[in-house]
Amino acid sequence: MFFGCNNEKATEAKTEATPAATTAATTETKTAPAEFADAKYMDIGRKGLAALSAGDVDGWVSSYADNVVYVWNNGDSLAGKPAVTAYWKKRRTEVIDSIAFTNSVFLPIKVNQPQSVEQPGVWLLGWYKTDAKYKTGKKMSQWIHTDMHFNEADKVDRVIMYLDRAPINAAMAK
Repeated sequence: MFFGCNNEKATEAKTEATPAATTAATTETKTAPAEFADAKYMDIGRKGLAALSAGDVDGWVSSYADNVVYVWNNGDSLAGKPAVTAYWKKRRTEVIDSIAFTNSVFLPIKVNQPQSVEQPGVWLLGWYKTDAKYKTGKKMSQWIHTDMHFNEADKVDRVIMYLDRAPINAAMAK
C-alpha cells in the first residue's frame, strides 16, 4: 500500500460576482428549443392507427383539422379533411384488404424554436411497422415514420409520412 501526504495549502482563487451579473444570471430563463409534450398526443396517435386498421376512416380523421395538409416524402399531398378522408376511404375499400400497425413508438414534442422549416408547436413523431394485404392478394411490410403537427385546438393540421413506395407498388401490381 502507498500513502501520500501533502501539507501544502491549495491556493484559492477569489472571484467576486458583481450584483448586476448575479441578478442577470438568476432572472434570465432561456426557453429550450424543444421539450416533451403531453402524453395525450401519444394516445391520439395510437387511437388513430387502431381506427385505420379497423377500417374506421372517419374515426381516424376525427383528430384532423378541417384544413389539414397530408404530405408524403415523395412530394405528393392532399389538402383538406374531405380530400384526406376520400383518399383513405378509397384505399381501405378498393386497394387495401387489411392493414395492421405494430411495434409503435410515439414521441410528443413541443417545438419552441424551429431549427429549420418545421412549424412551432406540438408535434407527434411516430414510428411503426406496417403490414398490409392488398386486394391483389400480395402483402407489404415496412417501417413507416409519420410526423403530425397539432393546432391550438389539438387537431392535426399537418401530416408528413415517410415511407418506401417500391414495396407498396409491388404489392398493388396485378
